[in-house]
Amino acid sequence: MANEKDSVTPYNSEQTKKIQVASMFNKIARKYDFLNHLLSLGIDRLWRRKTVRMISAISPHNLLDIATGTGDLAFTAAKKMPATSITGVDISEGMLEIAMEKAGKMGISQQVTFRYGDSENLDFERDSFDAIMVAFGVRNFENLDKGLEEMFRVLKHGGSVFILEFSKPRIFPFKTIFNTYFKYVLPRIGRFTSKDHKAYSYLFESVQAFPDFEKFVSIMEKAGFHSNKFYPMTFGICTIYTGKK
Repeated sequence: MANEKDSVTPYNSEQTKKIQVASMFNKIARKYDFLNHLLSLGIDRLWRRKTVRMISAISPHNLLDIATGTGDLAFTAAKKMPATSITGVDISEGMLEIAMEKAGKMGISQQVTFRYGDSENLDFERDSFDAIMVAFGVRNFENLDKGLEEMFRVLKHGGSVFILEFSKPRIFPFKTIFNTYFKYVLPRIGRFTSKDHKAYSYLFESVQAFPDFEKFVSIMEKAGFHSNKFYPMTFGICTIYTGKK
């Protein structure tokens, strides 16, 4: 199994990881976009655009964005694929509120819709979507196996999944630079800016615990996906995983 009972959680609490993650994102929702771009030096935009270029190559009619957050990946996809219907789901109502505000300002609320949703219990019929995408979300699943199985269930036969997630660089000295920045620098900036004393420490801890590269591909295969591949980016800080049903 991909999950252990002692998996990394945002807070030292008896609550489930799912509840803690939702609470964490509700707390930092208003600062989330600003901090994402600041702390990644804007590179996160490039990662999303690369993911969307890969998705656009298959021209999906309808696309599901799991753990959509404030909708950045959904909006990037909407700009690249104006004929594609996009549905974003998330367990954080605070993040969804911002996503819907942004969609309204952009005038694309008809193309991109948002709804509350649990990634491990998706409220969609089997074989509902041509493609599924996730950006920096699977690392936060309480049960990674269950989340991937749900993606497989709602994906149409012949459809593809695209998962963008942080990974651990393997190349020296970039590995050391990455660990120092994520473990010491980023949490201090995040705490000062977001006023949440745990959220950005959790980011480093969750990345360290996440089964990346070949390990994650193996978990995808167990969930039923085939033709799975991974594409490390920016020295392995981030990786795009793809698979088919």
